[in-house]
Amino acid sequence: MPDDSVPTVPAPVSGLLPGAEPFAFPGGPAGAGTGVLLVHGFTGSPSSLRPWGEHLAAEGFAVRAPLLPGHGTRWQDCNLTTEDDWLGAVSRGLDELAAECDRVVVAGLSMGGTLALRLAELRPDDVAGLVLVNPSLLTQRLDAKLLPLLARVTPSWAPIGNDVKKPGVTELAYPRLPTRAVLALRRLWAATRADLGRVRAPLLVFRSVTDHVVEPASVRVLLAGVASTDATEVLLEDSYHVATLDNDAPAICRGSVDWIRARVPALDERT
Repeated sequence: MPDDSVPTVPAPVSGLLPGAEPFAFPGGPAGAGTGVLLVHGFTGSPSSLRPWGEHLAAEGFAVRAPLLPGHGTRWQDCNLTTEDDWLGAVSRGLDELAAECDRVVVAGLSMGGTLALRLAELRPDDVAGLVLVNPSLLTQRLDAKLLPLLARVTPSWAPIGNDVKKPGVTELAYPRLPTRAVLALRRLWAATRADLGRVRAPLLVFRSVTDHVVEPASVRVLLAGVASTDATEVLLEDSYHVATLDNDAPAICRGSVDWIRARVPALDERT
Protein backbone atom coordinates (compact mmCIF):
# COMPACT_ATOMS: atom_id res chain seq x y z
CA MET A 1 0.00 0.00 0.00
CA PRO A 2 1.35 3.50 -0.77
CA ASP A 3 2.42 5.43 2.31
CA ASP A 4 2.05 8.97 0.92
CA SER A 5 -1.07 11.09 1.24
CA VAL A 6 -1.19 12.63 -2.23
CA PRO A 7 -4.76 12.44 -3.48
CA THR A 8 -5.53 10.86 -6.81
CA VAL A 9 -7.50 12.98 -9.28
CA PRO A 10 -10.82 11.50 -10.49
CA ALA A 11 -12.13 12.27 -13.96
CA PRO A 12 -13.64 15.78 -14.23
CA VAL A 13 -17.39 16.31 -14.34
CA SER A 14 -18.84 18.78 -16.84
CA GLY A 15 -20.22 21.96 -15.25
CA LEU A 16 -18.94 21.03 -11.81
CA LEU A 17 -19.31 23.60 -9.04
CA PRO A 18 -15.98 24.62 -7.48
CA GLY A 19 -15.46 22.52 -4.36
CA ALA A 20 -17.88 19.76 -5.36
CA GLU A 21 -15.18 17.50 -6.81
CA PRO A 22 -15.01 13.82 -5.91
CA PHE A 23 -11.84 12.90 -4.07
CA ALA A 24 -9.67 9.89 -3.30
CA PHE A 25 -6.68 9.27 -1.05
CA PRO A 26 -4.37 6.23 -1.06
CA GLY A 27 -3.98 4.15 2.06
CA GLY A 28 -0.90 3.93 4.23
CA PRO A 29 0.61 1.28 6.52
CA ALA A 30 -1.44 2.41 9.51
CA GLY A 31 -4.63 1.57 7.62
CA ALA A 32 -3.58 -2.06 7.23
CA GLY A 33 -5.39 -2.57 3.94
CA THR A 34 -8.70 -1.02 4.95
CA GLY A 35 -10.58 1.36 2.65
CA VAL A 36 -13.44 3.68 3.49
CA LEU A 37 -16.04 4.65 0.90
CA LEU A 38 -17.67 7.99 1.79
CA VAL A 39 -21.09 8.81 0.31
CA HIS A 40 -22.57 12.31 0.42
CA GLY A 41 -26.20 13.27 0.83
CA PHE A 42 -29.10 14.33 -1.37
CA THR A 43 -28.49 17.68 -3.13
CA GLY A 44 -25.06 17.85 -1.48
CA SER A 45 -21.54 17.02 -2.65
CA PRO A 46 -18.32 15.33 -1.47
CA SER A 47 -17.24 18.65 0.07
CA SER A 48 -19.45 17.86 3.09
CA LEU A 49 -17.27 14.81 3.73
CA ARG A 50 -13.81 16.13 2.84
CA PRO A 51 -12.66 16.95 6.41
CA TRP A 52 -13.73 13.45 7.48
CA GLY A 53 -12.00 11.93 4.47
CA GLU A 54 -8.78 13.83 5.16
CA HIS A 55 -8.81 12.63 8.76
CA LEU A 56 -9.33 9.02 7.71
CA ALA A 57 -6.53 9.31 5.15
CA ALA A 58 -4.19 10.78 7.77
CA GLU A 59 -4.88 7.67 9.86
CA GLY A 60 -3.77 5.47 6.94
CA PHE A 61 -7.10 4.40 5.45
CA ALA A 62 -7.62 4.48 1.70
CA VAL A 63 -10.55 6.80 0.99
CA ARG A 64 -12.88 7.44 -1.93
CA ALA A 65 -15.76 9.90 -2.08
CA PRO A 66 -17.58 9.74 -5.43
CA LEU A 67 -19.85 12.47 -6.73
CA LEU A 68 -23.37 11.13 -7.13
CA PRO A 69 -24.91 11.62 -10.59
CA GLY A 70 -26.96 14.80 -10.86
CA HIS A 71 -25.11 16.44 -7.97
CA GLY A 72 -22.48 19.15 -7.76
CA THR A 73 -23.66 20.94 -10.91
CA ARG A 74 -27.25 22.32 -11.20
CA TRP A 75 -30.33 21.20 -9.32
CA GLN A 76 -32.01 20.63 -12.68
CA ASP A 77 -29.50 17.83 -13.37
CA CYS A 78 -30.64 15.96 -10.28
CA ASN A 79 -34.15 15.69 -11.68
CA LEU A 80 -32.70 13.70 -14.59
CA THR A 81 -31.24 10.96 -12.38
CA THR A 82 -32.67 8.00 -10.47
CA GLU A 83 -31.83 5.90 -7.46
CA ASP A 84 -30.23 3.35 -9.81
CA ASP A 85 -27.81 6.00 -11.06
CA TRP A 86 -26.78 6.87 -7.51
CA LEU A 87 -26.45 3.24 -6.46
CA GLY A 88 -24.38 2.49 -9.55
CA ALA A 89 -21.93 5.25 -8.66
CA VAL A 90 -21.37 4.02 -5.11
CA SER A 91 -21.15 0.41 -6.27
CA ARG A 92 -18.38 1.39 -8.68
CA GLY A 93 -16.64 3.22 -5.85
CA LEU A 94 -16.83 0.06 -3.75
CA ASP A 95 -15.33 -1.95 -6.60
CA GLU A 96 -12.46 0.53 -6.98
CA LEU A 97 -11.61 0.43 -3.29
CA ALA A 98 -11.96 -3.35 -3.12
CA ALA A 99 -9.43 -3.65 -5.93
CA GLU A 100 -6.78 -1.90 -3.84
CA CYS A 101 -7.83 -2.83 -0.29
CA ASP A 102 -8.40 -6.02 1.66
CA ARG A 103 -11.70 -4.80 3.13
CA VAL A 104 -13.99 -1.81 2.73
CA VAL A 105 -16.10 0.09 5.25
CA VAL A 106 -18.91 2.17 3.74
CA ALA A 107 -19.79 5.46 5.43
CA GLY A 108 -22.47 7.96 4.50
CA LEU A 109 -24.27 11.15 5.44
CA SER A 110 -28.07 11.36 5.14
CA MET A 111 -29.03 9.77 1.77
CA GLY A 112 -25.41 8.64 1.62
CA GLY A 113 -26.25 6.50 4.63
CA THR A 114 -29.25 5.09 2.79
CA LEU A 115 -27.04 4.16 -0.16
CA ALA A 116 -24.48 2.62 2.20
CA LEU A 117 -27.20 0.45 3.71
CA ARG A 118 -28.43 -0.54 0.26
CA LEU A 119 -24.92 -1.67 -0.68
CA ALA A 120 -24.75 -3.77 2.48
CA GLU A 121 -28.09 -5.35 1.57
CA LEU A 122 -27.15 -6.15 -2.02
CA ARG A 123 -23.44 -6.94 -1.49
CA PRO A 124 -23.14 -8.17 2.11
CA ASP A 125 -19.86 -10.00 1.53
CA ASP A 126 -18.20 -6.83 0.22
CA VAL A 127 -19.09 -4.46 3.08
CA ALA A 128 -16.98 -4.97 6.21
CA GLY A 129 -18.75 -2.31 8.25
CA LEU A 130 -21.09 0.68 8.11
CA VAL A 131 -20.62 4.14 9.63
CA LEU A 132 -23.68 6.33 9.14
CA VAL A 133 -24.35 9.98 10.05
CA ASN A 134 -28.02 10.98 10.25
CA PRO A 135 -29.12 8.37 7.70
CA SER A 136 -32.53 8.78 6.11
CA LEU A 137 -35.10 6.03 5.57
CA LEU A 138 -38.39 7.93 5.66
CA THR A 139 -40.00 11.23 6.46
CA GLN A 140 -42.95 12.08 8.68
CA ARG A 141 -43.31 15.63 7.36
CA LEU A 142 -46.87 16.39 6.33
CA ASP A 143 -45.78 18.39 3.29
CA ALA A 144 -43.90 15.34 2.00
CA LYS A 145 -47.25 13.75 1.21
CA LEU A 146 -47.71 16.44 -1.41
CA LEU A 147 -44.46 15.72 -3.21
CA PRO A 148 -45.87 13.35 -5.85
CA LEU A 149 -48.28 16.11 -6.81
CA LEU A 150 -45.65 18.83 -6.55
CA ALA A 151 -43.32 16.89 -8.83
CA ARG A 152 -45.98 17.05 -11.55
CA VAL A 153 -46.49 20.79 -11.33
CA THR A 154 -43.11 22.20 -10.30
CA PRO A 155 -39.54 20.93 -10.79
CA SER A 156 -38.21 22.38 -7.53
CA TRP A 157 -39.16 23.35 -3.99
CA ALA A 158 -37.61 24.97 -0.92
CA PRO A 159 -34.08 23.64 -0.24
CA ILE A 160 -33.03 21.24 2.52
CA GLY A 161 -29.28 21.87 2.46
CA ASN A 162 -27.01 23.74 4.87
CA ASP A 163 -28.57 22.58 8.15
CA VAL A 164 -25.44 23.43 10.16
CA LYS A 165 -25.30 24.86 13.69
CA LYS A 166 -21.66 25.98 13.65
CA PRO A 167 -21.35 29.70 12.79
CA GLY A 168 -19.59 30.56 9.56
CA VAL A 169 -19.94 27.09 7.99
CA THR A 170 -21.84 26.68 4.73
CA GLU A 171 -22.60 23.38 3.04
CA LEU A 172 -22.11 23.26 -0.72
CA ALA A 173 -25.62 22.11 -1.65
CA TYR A 174 -28.30 23.01 -4.15
CA PRO A 175 -30.36 26.17 -3.51
CA ARG A 176 -33.52 24.31 -4.58
CA LEU A 177 -34.96 20.86 -3.84
CA PRO A 178 -35.41 18.91 -7.12
CA THR A 179 -38.87 17.44 -6.69
CA ARG A 180 -38.64 14.69 -9.31
CA ALA A 181 -35.43 13.43 -7.76
CA VAL A 182 -37.22 13.30 -4.40
CA LEU A 183 -39.48 10.63 -5.87
CA ALA A 184 -36.36 8.58 -6.65
CA LEU A 185 -35.19 9.10 -3.08
CA ARG A 186 -38.53 7.82 -1.78
CA ARG A 187 -38.19 4.69 -3.93
CA LEU A 188 -34.69 4.18 -2.51
CA TRP A 189 -36.06 4.53 1.02
CA ALA A 190 -38.79 1.95 0.39
CA ALA A 191 -36.42 -0.62 -1.13
CA THR A 192 -33.87 -0.15 1.65
CA ARG A 193 -36.43 -0.44 4.44
CA ALA A 194 -37.83 -3.62 2.90
CA ASP A 195 -34.42 -5.33 2.96
CA LEU A 196 -33.00 -4.11 6.29
CA GLY A 197 -32.99 -7.68 7.56
CA ARG A 198 -30.23 -8.45 5.06
CA VAL A 199 -27.82 -6.04 6.76
CA ARG A 200 -25.35 -8.09 8.82
CA ALA A 201 -22.33 -5.80 8.91
CA PRO A 202 -21.22 -4.10 12.13
CA LEU A 203 -22.97 -0.74 12.32
CA LEU A 204 -22.14 2.62 13.91
CA VAL A 205 -24.76 5.37 13.69
CA PHE A 206 -24.15 8.99 14.65
CA ARG A 207 -27.44 10.85 15.19
CA SER A 208 -27.86 14.55 15.84
CA VAL A 209 -30.26 15.26 18.69
CA THR A 210 -31.43 18.33 16.76
CA ASP A 211 -31.87 17.63 13.05
CA HIS A 212 -34.11 19.79 10.88
CA VAL A 213 -33.96 17.43 7.88
CA VAL A 214 -34.17 13.80 9.06
CA GLU A 215 -36.42 12.78 11.93
CA PRO A 216 -35.32 10.33 14.69
CA ALA A 217 -37.78 7.77 13.30
CA SER A 218 -35.30 6.89 10.55
CA VAL A 219 -32.72 5.61 13.01
CA ARG A 220 -35.37 3.85 15.08
CA VAL A 221 -36.55 1.95 12.01
CA LEU A 222 -32.96 1.22 11.04
CA LEU A 223 -31.88 -0.23 14.38
CA ALA A 224 -35.07 -2.24 14.73
CA GLY A 225 -34.74 -3.75 11.27
CA VAL A 226 -31.10 -4.72 10.71
CA ALA A 227 -29.74 -8.17 11.47
CA SER A 228 -26.40 -6.77 12.67
CA THR A 229 -25.47 -8.14 16.08
CA ASP A 230 -23.06 -5.23 16.59
CA ALA A 231 -24.99 -1.96 16.26
CA THR A 232 -24.15 1.22 18.15
CA GLU A 233 -25.90 4.60 18.20
CA VAL A 234 -23.97 7.72 19.25
CA LEU A 235 -25.87 10.92 19.96
CA LEU A 236 -24.47 14.24 18.74
CA GLU A 237 -25.52 17.01 21.10
CA ASP A 238 -24.03 20.04 19.36
CA SER A 239 -24.73 19.60 15.64
CA TYR A 240 -27.59 19.78 13.19
CA HIS A 241 -28.09 17.56 10.13
CA VAL A 242 -24.78 18.12 8.32
CA ALA A 243 -22.83 16.96 11.36
CA THR A 244 -19.70 16.16 9.35
CA LEU A 245 -19.16 19.93 8.99
CA ASP A 246 -20.57 20.91 12.38
CA ASN A 247 -19.39 21.17 15.98
CA ASP A 248 -19.35 17.38 16.48
CA ALA A 249 -17.26 16.67 13.38
CA PRO A 250 -14.10 15.95 15.46
CA ALA A 251 -16.05 13.38 17.48
CA ILE A 252 -17.22 11.71 14.28
CA CYS A 253 -13.67 11.61 12.94
CA ARG A 254 -12.14 10.19 16.11
CA GLY A 255 -15.03 7.86 16.86
CA SER A 256 -15.14 6.35 13.38
CA VAL A 257 -11.39 5.67 13.34
CA ASP A 258 -11.49 3.96 16.75
CA TRP A 259 -14.58 1.98 15.80
CA ILE A 260 -13.14 0.79 12.49
CA ARG A 261 -9.88 -0.29 14.07
CA ALA A 262 -11.70 -2.19 16.80
CA ARG A 263 -14.02 -4.06 14.45
CA VAL A 264 -11.99 -4.45 11.28
CA PRO A 265 -8.70 -5.85 12.56
CA ALA A 266 -5.47 -5.54 10.67
CA LEU A 267 -4.39 -8.35 8.37
CA ASP A 268 -1.63 -9.55 10.67
CA GLU A 269 -4.25 -9.96 13.43
CA ARG A 270 -6.49 -12.05 11.17
CA THR A 271 -3.87 -14.49 9.93
